[in-house]
Amino acid sequence: MLVNPIGSLKGELTLPGDKSITHRAIILGSLADGVTEITGALRSDDCRHTAKAMGTMGATVEELGGDRLRIQGCGLHGLKEPDKILDVGNSGTTMRLLAGVLAAQPFFSVLTGDQYLRARPMARVATPLRSMGATILGREGGNFPPLAIMGTHLKAIDYVSPIASAQVKSAILLAGLFTEGETTVTEPSLSRDHTERMFEALGIPIHRNGLSLRVESIKKIPSFQVDIPGDFSAAAFFIVAAMVIPGSELTLRQVGINPTRTGLLDALRSMGGVIEVSCRRIISGEPVADLHVRSQALHGTEVAGALIPRMLDEIPVFAVAAALADGSTIIRNAAELRVKEVDRLAALVKELRRFGVQIEECPDGLVIHGGASLSGCHCDSWGDHRMAMAVAVAGLAARGSTTISDSSCVSSSFPDFWTRLDAILPGAAIPYADVGRTSNLALGTS
Repeated sequence: MLVNPIGSLKGELTLPGDKSITHRAIILGSLADGVTEITGALRSDDCRHTAKAMGTMGATVEELGGDRLRIQGCGLHGLKEPDKILDVGNSGTTMRLLAGVLAAQPFFSVLTGDQYLRARPMARVATPLRSMGATILGREGGNFPPLAIMGTHLKAIDYVSPIASAQVKSAILLAGLFTEGETTVTEPSLSRDHTERMFEALGIPIHRNGLSLRVESIKKIPSFQVDIPGDFSAAAFFIVAAMVIPGSELTLRQVGINPTRTGLLDALRSMGGVIEVSCRRIISGEPVADLHVRSQALHGTEVAGALIPRMLDEIPVFAVAAALADGSTIIRNAAELRVKEVDRLAALVKELRRFGVQIEECPDGLVIHGGASLSGCHCDSWGDHRMAMAVAVAGLAARGSTTISDSSCVSSSFPDFWTRLDAILPGAAIPYADVGRTSNLALGTS
């Protein structure tokens, strides 16, 4: 992909559906009785892997027009043993959440993924599921995929998680729906809470006490209808781009603003950024709003502690904002970035240095010396969707052209990122529905 510098970003966008919520809706819809309908579903590779896995085990997931899905669920206890290995591609969410479901099934299954997912640690989710009674085997002592799972009748546990992870929490909560007694999971700080919100919306009993959640077995999940808001993590790239590229002004419609996800807004505000939030409402149990962003001067800041889990996926593009801000920015307590699709801390250091940014790598974070005048360069996406989109934002703000290798990896979470970006570039005064017909010269292919 070739990205050229631009004068400004103008217009408004509606973002694709939230990836995290889409995963959960597909899984719960597949375990429900009857027909579930989902509007606003994200049509990404990761979410399709979840749908395919559930389909292999007996659910019927039908793609309707636009962003709609119809699921014929097979009931809480109706999954059948898969007759093949469940390949979930690059989707860590699919693997970890399905591990929680499969641990409770009376059959054998195997979960695998691509080369990047097979390098990601799974002991964090396998350990509590083993303590519930499931047999889970994997490479290197059971720590890495493929995971071979022999499910069983699980017992309830009281688990204190050493990390704040929505995927670990969700796997335990899903498993807890099948156990006898009450299962509790406690986090060191609050991770994204889409699973518990969806449980509440579906009438599944769940109880919170501070950082602890408690569930117990249920007999069935009723079919449901859900409208999924725009993905905040997708919006993040446009928020930062509009803020750092002079003369830009964007409105992002119907974006999910779940407070467990919007740490980026707090971080940008600490840098002097102003994001206007309007038309707040609740859709299917999730807070939603329109966001208005204008270009503005930013200064360095420090982000750490409980803020990090609320902005972990947004740190790659936040690092771009920090590179263009005045002064230095420090990121701490973000070692979790080393076990994402790739080691994102190492990747950010290497790629931002290509643009001329002074950046230091720390064991659990970064020190970014801002005020950089970025120079176009050749970048590697590392096969990581968030890295690809972050360096694209840097390329738009740079002097000279930037090329990005393996830019197609954005299909994991945001398949039409490039066309939606094209729609708000100068001269692209065409609605999103028509952007496939015209390509603005600020973007090209290579």
